[in-house]
Amino acid sequence: MTPNLWTLPETVHFADTDWRVHTDFRDVLEILRWLDGSADPALTNSERWYVALALFYRDFSLMPPVQYREACEAMATFVQAGRPDGGPCAPRLMDWQQDAALIAAGTARAAGQDLRALPHLHWWSFLGWFDSIADGPFATVVALRDKLRRGKKLEPWEREFYRAHRAEVDLHRPASPESDAEKQRLLALLNEDERREK
Repeated sequence: MTPNLWTLPETVHFADTDWRVHTDFRDVLEILRWLDGSADPALTNSERWYVALALFYRDFSLMPPVQYREACEAMATFVQAGRPDGGPCAPRLMDWQQDAALIAAGTARAAGQDLRALPHLHWWSFLGWFDSIADGPFATVVALRDKLRRGKKLEPWEREFYRAHRAEVDLHRPASPESDAEKQRLLALLNEDERREK
């Protein structure tokens, strides 16, 4: 079912029930943090979706497990706010967590106020302000990521910007349990070498 884009829904409907949901943009950003694995990389995909459902639905404890699939679909539709899904092959050009400071600055500029200071801002309203980021550092970073992804030649000013802001431009991957284990192994080797030197 296509959502009514002229309203700010406080519920989603499936299984003949209107389910109350958390609609503040901070709530949805936290849900996305769990879904992308950055909140806890050790969780499986199913476990991440379970946590996301529990965070999204106000009455999740009342939901029968047989409805979880429908609940996931309804949550995804809400998060997309009626926008078409980019699909699994859509290029990843931004990260809500990594780009948080740039997004906050861009939406504040577009809205004429810091949206983080509002006690509640519906996710769909936040997305409207997010879409209004026309220029500035966030737009520059995303444009550079797209050019780099496609192998396009950078203009001299873009190369300079990239050199100065590489940490912001390069997208980071969330740590995985394997990378944590490898990090611990390397630290143990380093500690062993330090003990031998003493």
